[in-house]
Amino acid sequence: MINAPGKRIMIFNVNWLGDVLFSTAAVRNIRRNFPDSFIACVIPSRCYPVLKGNPHLDEIMIFDEHDRHKSVLPKLSFVRQLKSKKFDTVFLLHRSFSRTLICRLAGITERIGYYTRKRAFLLTKKIHPPKKDSLHRIDYYLKIIDAAGLKVEDRFPEFFIGPADTDFVENFFKKQAVKKGEFVAALNPGGNWCPKRWPPAFWAELADKLINRLNCRVVITGSHSDTKIAEEIMARMKQRPIVSCGAFNLKQLGALIRRADVFVSADSGPLHIASCVGAKKIIALFGPTSVEVTGPYPYKNTIVLQKDVGCKIPCYEVNCKDNRCMQAITPDEVLEKIVT
Repeated sequence: MINAPGKRIMIFNVNWLGDVLFSTAAVRNIRRNFPDSFIACVIPSRCYPVLKGNPHLDEIMIFDEHDRHKSVLPKLSFVRQLKSKKFDTVFLLHRSFSRTLICRLAGITERIGYYTRKRAFLLTKKIHPPKKDSLHRIDYYLKIIDAAGLKVEDRFPEFFIGPADTDFVENFFKKQAVKKGEFVAALNPGGNWCPKRWPPAFWAELADKLINRLNCRVVITGSHSDTKIAEEIMARMKQRPIVSCGAFNLKQLGALIRRADVFVSADSGPLHIASCVGAKKIIALFGPTSVEVTGPYPYKNTIVLQKDVGCKIPCYEVNCKDNRCMQAITPDEVLEKIVT
């Protein structure tokens, strides 16, 4: 693969916030190999804030396969859009057949990605995939770069926030009468599927103990969709937390997490943002997912709590009824890790 100044490269990225964050290590290493090339990245609109402001990209393109590009005509329109941009090479971080076909129809000559039986004939560089769950997600994406014959120099993810994001958080704190020097705990109770979530009653108990014992200002974070969870937690509390669900975009959330004295979260996108922005202290609550596969990285200032309850980990049982792996982590254990 030759680095030419006029080379035009596309990265067809994955779908979830945390995974896109993990992929930023691959984005940076591709840029290092092609410093003078045009590099674009394709992501779903919900993941756009993860890459916004990333200096290694010249363009971010949106592809929403389950929304605006769900039917055939919008997909064909997207193909035409790609064709007009005259890309030479695509790195397919996603193992989707349809995405690979789109790149073939768009006339992208070099198509690099993991081998699957369905799409093997569409790839020009077929990379043998690693054994399932044998690599951290960061290394899973970097393996594509390495197997393509490129240099991989490091493996940390990146998330960029600016002064405006920091100022937004400070103004929010002023409105909430949070004084400088007060201990702030940011609690993130959400998650993209229920078995990864810690029970609302446990969050409520932890929040009350933080307020009562540490005179702490507790901020419950999340998107608009997490409002219901936050309300359930508040209803179980004796004290009153600050609820910020829907108040921050992802960049501002990153600034909040960096400002807080401790951030507590299950395996979720915000947990990985916390690692990227250098949070002061992170308590990561893990249950049905593997720390080795989707754990926070870098591991600086991070304590992971995960219990062996006799279940297979990772299990990915989306319809799990008892959630015993998460319930095995007690509020007192989390509190102890916060104060030590």
